[in-house]
Amino acid sequence: MADRRLKVALLGATGMVGQRFVQLLQGHPWFELSALVASDRSAGKPYGEAVRWLLPGGVPEGAAGMRVRPLDPGGIEAAFAFSALDAATASEAELAFRAAGFAVISNASALRMDPEVPLVIPEVNADHLALLASQRARYGGAVAANPNCSTIGLCLSLEPLRRAFGLRRVLVTTLQALSGAGHPGVASLEALDNVLPEIAGEEAKLRAEPAKIFGRIEGGSVRPAELPLGAQCNRVPVRDGHLLSVSVELERQADIEEVRRAFASYRSPLAGRGLPSAPERPIVLEEGFARPQPLLDRDRSGGMAVTVGRLQPCPILGLRYAALVHNTIRGAAGGTLLIAEVMKAQGLL
Repeated sequence: MADRRLKVALLGATGMVGQRFVQLLQGHPWFELSALVASDRSAGKPYGEAVRWLLPGGVPEGAAGMRVRPLDPGGIEAAFAFSALDAATASEAELAFRAAGFAVISNASALRMDPEVPLVIPEVNADHLALLASQRARYGGAVAANPNCSTIGLCLSLEPLRRAFGLRRVLVTTLQALSGAGHPGVASLEALDNVLPEIAGEEAKLRAEPAKIFGRIEGGSVRPAELPLGAQCNRVPVRDGHLLSVSVELERQADIEEVRRAFASYRSPLAGRGLPSAPERPIVLEEGFARPQPLLDRDRSGGMAVTVGRLQPCPILGLRYAALVHNTIRGAAGGTLLIAEVMKAQGLL
């Protein structure tokens, strides 16, 4: 795997998620940034001048001097592309790159619910990548999508329960970090000393995406799982880390000790495959007082693990717990990077 690094183009390189991609790809053993792509106002500038860098450590040296390219697949030499574009731009641009023969692995929401596009959490439904073959036959290239950042935290935390007991109904309330809104994001006078009890489009994504992720491939498409799910999303004044309060009705009743064992014994199906970004323990059970917390738990396994805590009975649905996901790493750039690593391991890049 590590003998030859594949060249990668990054679409939407100057935004918050694009910056995470640049950070995570520096020194990656399998992938090498060869093209940074952004809007016309950034095109032609060195990346270090075009970007307003918002992450600790400054612009990585290897990317700072690279010239930003316009959003056009012509002339780009890369084995595949990551997309950190906003949804409005991605809906057209990703299809253009697909038509030009690229595999596009996208963090954008534009094509997530397209029946031809696999919506993938590698530990949960890597088998859905089989949908790429029909796209390639039809268009020359293909698109695979990373789910919404809160969806990833929810579905990863549900996966041990789904495997052990089955899922009947789910109710989730999210407390989502400011970085999830991008930059400049939420105005400071709205965010400080405040909680915003609505995030445009988030609740619809949380209701729809898990059914596709937990669905199964039938006849060349995904048959969604039957999983009634209610969601309420809130924006809170935290920089990084989405906290989810989850209530679950299981298909088979289980007491708290059984649930605790299901979480504690869960192991990644990707373990032992040598994937650089795959955590050995994608779910960490933390039973300390008032955990998980964004400040203390978001960076577990380099931001790639979901932390679960506060296991307790729910008088309505049977079980409730809290889960924490790093929204710009596991929930965005890191999760999308892991999809690419699985694709490479499967010979799909």
